[in-house]
Amino acid sequence: MKHTIAQLADAINDLLTTDLQAIDWDYKPAPDRWSRKEIIGHLVDSAQINLQRFIRCTYEENFKLTYEQVEWVQVQHYQDTDINEILELWRLLNFQIITVWKNYPADRLTAQCDNSKTEVSLHTVEWLAQDYVDHLKHHLRQVY
Repeated sequence: MKHTIAQLADAINDLLTTDLQAIDWDYKPAPDRWSRKEIIGHLVDSAQINLQRFIRCTYEENFKLTYEQVEWVQVQHYQDTDINEILELWRLLNFQIITVWKNYPADRLTAQCDNSKTEVSLHTVEWLAQDYVDHLKHHLRQVY
């Protein structure tokens, strides 16, 4: 888990030390594609759901927790929100995830939950954590 924590901390630092003023946050490449601002909003949503998964896996197992990513981005109107507010929420949620990971009960790292919308697809906390970081890094590459 230490490696995953370091990867997340590095990803947070990389974005927040980038010249954020040079990024065109509002540009949408197509009407049905997300702007960079909406991508960060999506990462906020991902952080919220995954934080719940990590917390619940400390005392529960085999539960299902999913979300409708497109609908969440639309309903929260990230496109109309100040990017600094979105970035601050993203930063704080990810620091909270790191706090949870740093203090994770070792005997619960193999606890599983289902993150699939269709068939059952159980994954361990360790797998979910690495997948979370990989997903975050994928989307950050779309931002800068």
